[in-house]
Formats: sequence, C-alpha cells, structure tokens
Amino acid sequence: MKKVSGAILLLILVSLLAITGCTTEAETGTVGPQVGSLAPEFNLINLEGNYISLNSFRGKPVLLNFWATWCSPCRMEMPFLQEIYDEWTDKGLVMLTVNVGESTTVAKNFMQENGFTMPVLVDLSQETTNRYQITGIPTTYFIDKDGIIQERRVGSFPSKELIEQSLTKIMP
Repeated sequence: MKKVSGAILLLILVSLLAITGCTTEAETGTVGPQVGSLAPEFNLINLEGNYISLNSFRGKPVLLNFWATWCSPCRMEMPFLQEIYDEWTDKGLVMLTVNVGESTTVAKNFMQENGFTMPVLVDLSQETTNRYQITGIPTTYFIDKDGIIQERRVGSFPSKELIEQSLTKIMP
C-alpha cells in the first residue's frame, strides 16, 4: 500500500514539474522582459563557433527558447520545437534556442544524440539568461519583426499545436 501511494505521489510531482518547468518565478519574484517591450540584445556563440546577435534578425519573427540538457520539461518539448523549426523556417520564422550554463560540447552532443538540427546558442556565463531574468526553464519568447516581445511562456509546450497558436502573434 505504501509503495502504491508513494508511486502515485512521485507521478504527481513529476507531472507538475513537466508542466511548470525546472524552477518557478514565484520562488524569486522576478519576471523578466515583458510583453510589449523590446527584447534585450545579446551576442552568443552557436555550436559552430560563430557569434550570433538578436539584432541581426530584426525584420524577422523570432522564437527564442531557453533550455538545458538536464531539464526534463525542456527535453520533453524539444521534438515539438524541432517540428516547428522544420516546418516554419521556410515561412520566415527564425528559431534560436539558448542552452543555459552548459558547454558547447554538452549541447552539441545532446543535439546530435537526439537528431535535433535547430540552431543552438550557448550561454555558458549566463549573462543573457540573467539579462532576460530567466528563473524557470524552459522559457520561450515570441518576438515580432520589430523586436517587440509578443508573448512569453515559462514551462514546456505539451504539443506542436500550442506553439503554432503562439506563432500567430508574430508571423505575418
């Protein structure tokens, strides 16, 4: 009986973690850049060793996702993000995923092992993560062609369709 109730409790806790993300903003009270504000500029290195700046994509809609390999909710939504990348980049969407605090090698190995091809930027120093006041991952920003944040979501997306609903706010 104790094993069953313990297993049920564990299942509930894991489910809540998957829905909400790896940490919560309620713990710190910070909320990050808000909808309607200009997305903070950054300059991060990608897995190929090139520096990428957010401003270089001005004029295009951007999906910006903060994640880490150790984060279960992040890992759960990655296949959906890959589907969006595969289907929406030809429609003008720029997808940037930002790995938080891990080395280029760790991020690259994770992407290769899982067959993911979407762009990854590495924020080893967490300077950009701090600029965006990320306290829970995954966190996703939907930024319009003018660089204005149209939506911000903390926690994982449970489906590709929910990501697509949010894309309607930034896609022409």
